[in-house]
Amino acid sequence: MDRETDLDPDAQPMPFHDDRAVSGLCTGPATDPQTGPGADAAVREFEQQLRGEVHTSSLRRALYSSDASNYRIAPRVVVCPLDEADVVTAVRIAARHGLPVTVRGGGTSIAGNAVGPGLVLDVGKHLHRIVGIDAQARSAVVQPGVVLTDLQAAAAPHGLRFGPDPSSASRCTIGGMIGNNACGPHGLAYGRTADNVRRLRWLLPNGRILDVVPGRDAVEQVPGLESFIQQHLELLRTELGRFNRQISGYSLEHLLPENGRNLAAALAGTEGTCGVLLEAEVELVPRAPAPALAVIGYPDMPAAADDVPSLLPHRPLALEGLSGEMVEVVRRSPGGDDVPELPAGGGWLMVEVGGADTAA
Repeated sequence: MDRETDLDPDAQPMPFHDDRAVSGLCTGPATDPQTGPGADAAVREFEQQLRGEVHTSSLRRALYSSDASNYRIAPRVVVCPLDEADVVTAVRIAARHGLPVTVRGGGTSIAGNAVGPGLVLDVGKHLHRIVGIDAQARSAVVQPGVVLTDLQAAAAPHGLRFGPDPSSASRCTIGGMIGNNACGPHGLAYGRTADNVRRLRWLLPNGRILDVVPGRDAVEQVPGLESFIQQHLELLRTELGRFNRQISGYSLEHLLPENGRNLAAALAGTEGTCGVLLEAEVELVPRAPAPALAVIGYPDMPAAADDVPSLLPHRPLALEGLSGEMVEVVRRSPGGDDVPELPAGGGWLMVEVGGADTAA
């Protein structure tokens, strides 16, 4: 159900990025996100109106000033919203005072997407509930702060899993995976996060909450979007979506009529520039009953790359390359003696395949 807050409907968003977290935005008059009077007033309102924690100590701000990247930006205030209403209220207050918003989950970004001045919303503290799993429909409804491994553990008894699985699975949130359209090694078989999203509950910069699903009705909820699509059909068809792992930038090809006008998929990867994710329904896929891993040696990595097309017809679940230089670095490091023996060569492909049973 749509609803409105008292945000200025004509305010223009000033985007701030997310991490493998959720999304961020700012509307309203500009102010110094650290020392301006608007920032101080916003903090007071957070403390008065929010049910979750509001942190302004130097220690807490320092803890949220970095992520997995080399960047460091201390926020003015950190809020751990208790529920969806807290998120809406916090964004409303920040917008009124011109305070930038960064929504953060696991902080696993390597590009500085999880840090920013102004307000940091930590959705991982309380908004981490798996609302439900429908095994028959192969779907799950989750809050944005759900960690991927927690979703995998909940889906496993049903013989299901979430397809994409980045290496930060024990820390990254589903909201963050949607924020940056994460893939992981099993993206080869199961696609990107955008390919596994059914519905998004999305907070817009003007305070409106949309339930976004594929189809023209969802597109028409955003004024001007349908006309934009029609005006740029040729460009969207020829310049976007030209390869499977195209995940950076705006994936507007999902908005094409032949692609179902899938606004939910198009919002995946927008990196916090289009609103805040409140809830998501995601696709689940059957777990492979008997996966097996083959490691194939090659003289070097170019030779390994050349052989990839011949392996794809076997429909591997995952296919990753490993160079000899990287293996030698690991072997020379502490604990390197534990590196297992590999087939002879200077480069390797690790190919995971699935079968119905161990004899397949």
